[in-house]
Amino acid sequence: MPACADQTRAGLQWRDLICYKIMINQSADNSVRVVQITDTHLFREPAAELLKLNTQESFEYVLNLIEQNETHVDMFLGTGDIAQDASLEAYKRFIRSMERFSAPLYWIPGNHDRRAVMQKAVGTGTQFLSCIDAGNWRIIMLDSSVTGEVHGWLSQAELQRLKARLAEADASHSHVLICLHHNPIPGNSKWMEGIGLRNAAELFAILDRYQSVRAVIYGHIHQALDFERNGVRYLCTPSTCIQFKQAVTDFALDDRNPAYRWLQLDADGRIETAVERVTEYFLTVDHSSNGY
Repeated sequence: MPACADQTRAGLQWRDLICYKIMINQSADNSVRVVQITDTHLFREPAAELLKLNTQESFEYVLNLIEQNETHVDMFLGTGDIAQDASLEAYKRFIRSMERFSAPLYWIPGNHDRRAVMQKAVGTGTQFLSCIDAGNWRIIMLDSSVTGEVHGWLSQAELQRLKARLAEADASHSHVLICLHHNPIPGNSKWMEGIGLRNAAELFAILDRYQSVRAVIYGHIHQALDFERNGVRYLCTPSTCIQFKQAVTDFALDDRNPAYRWLQLDADGRIETAVERVTEYFLTVDHSSNGY
């Protein structure tokens, strides 16, 4: 697969022309080990809390768990809502926290993020990449954020780019993992109606045309979910902080602990994955809240 070229868009470095190839430590089966971190909701001040939970503290507990569990990681994927307040200080602290690991980190914005501020915070090993090739896999990062809105939307430019990258993957017999922040599959609680990806039908219409797509991963609704649609897995990953209760009418928090997801991307296209939750952590959240 070809290496990537740089392109400047709106003053930001965004690699969009072709796919960026990274070298991985070849395992015996040529698999790719990915760790997904999502919805950290960090603040400018490390002591700040979201619904009575210190998000920096819970994030650090998750990182400690990753350090204990994962003997080898090829890349980390941060799938949005890195910061709750879109502050430069929060993004810089996120990057510093991730520097304990040697694997590269790639991230995309969520509805609480501001892409321009994230770009200012970018450090060594952390990049906005639209497309990454590793082993037999292509990882396509999509920006579903809409400034000032909770819901997600994929622009026509994003959808066109997706089609081009998928066509290349089909031609080269690669396997594809797609990452975005907003849920393309509706949430299972009534209050979540309207906050997901508003043009999911357009996304599905594209994905249905290409044989290379294996899975779509996302966050946003702070739950562990695993769906299959037309042979493609749709995996939602819990937050590193608060969790949303499933199958309720009104907003409610769950008592489940913070977590991350690992994915083993096998050379033949199979995916092994699991969510790992922090255990040695006393969770305190504001159950009386009707939103955040």
